[in-house]
Amino acid sequence: MSTMMDDPLQLLLAGRIRREREARGWAIAELASASGVSRAMISKVERGEASPTATLLGRLSGAFGLTVSALLARAESDGGAGRVMRAAEQEVWTDPETGYRRRQLTPPGADPELVHVEMPAGGRVGYPAASYAFMRGHSVWLISGGLVIREGDGETVLSAGDCLSFDLATPQDREYVNPTSAPCRYVVTLARR
Repeated sequence: MSTMMDDPLQLLLAGRIRREREARGWAIAELASASGVSRAMISKVERGEASPTATLLGRLSGAFGLTVSALLARAESDGGAGRVMRAAEQEVWTDPETGYRRRQLTPPGADPELVHVEMPAGGRVGYPAASYAFMRGHSVWLISGGLVIREGDGETVLSAGDCLSFDLATPQDREYVNPTSAPCRYVVTLARR
């Protein structure tokens, strides 16, 4: 099987997921139970044989009690990042399933975190409620294009310049959908408890 880990961030992410699991004293089966991700997939990701999707990262980070951004930031800091995140050094991660591109704007460990996302036309990414359960603040500012955010039975339609702040009192599963025929770009702020 060929490796999906040609990108240095993917290698760092594989190691970080394993270390987060081991730091909790969990076997792969325990992480699988907590996240709803199969043991086989977790094993492949940790060995660098599969590149995780945004949805899979949402499930794993939720099981760890981290945001996706925090998990990725920890992986990035394993690579020696400092307090200043220079534009040329900002890691870009691409979801292999959807083409969703995520750029960490703030240095690892910053609170709140700022993340720039580009969602391809027709793109769709879902995150379970568990990935938001430990946040005290979360907002999305749409820079360009159109974006629909579904939470439970409701949805919010955003146009360029709109900003949505989430109610985190009762976390819900969320789905980010670009219903347009062009990519959309947005910035996410995430503040941990």
